[in-house]
Amino acid sequence: MIKDLITLGVGSALLAKEKVEEELKELIDKGKMSKEEAEKLIEKAKARGEEQEQALKEEIKKALREVLDEMGLATKEDLERLKEELGGSGSSKKS
Repeated sequence: MIKDLITLGVGSALLAKEKVEEELKELIDKGKMSKEEAEKLIEKAKARGEEQEQALKEEIKKALREVLDEMGLATKEDLERLKEELGGSGSSKKS
């Protein structure tokens, strides 16, 4: 489900990007905006998109941690801490 949501988000973002680029090209062609202004606008939008992507990733991580906590599942850190407490080095012994 999460993968589907991310795929949907990426697809929507690509469509939006294409639409913005088309509109900017039209404005440049009509002389209402310079190519440099359009490039600055695209870079600004790209930077904002990257910031939003990072924020979304953090929200997803937070939500997943909450789900793991609610389910009582061990995290990688929990398992590593347990290994240390048991004195294990992480290698398994075969008899």
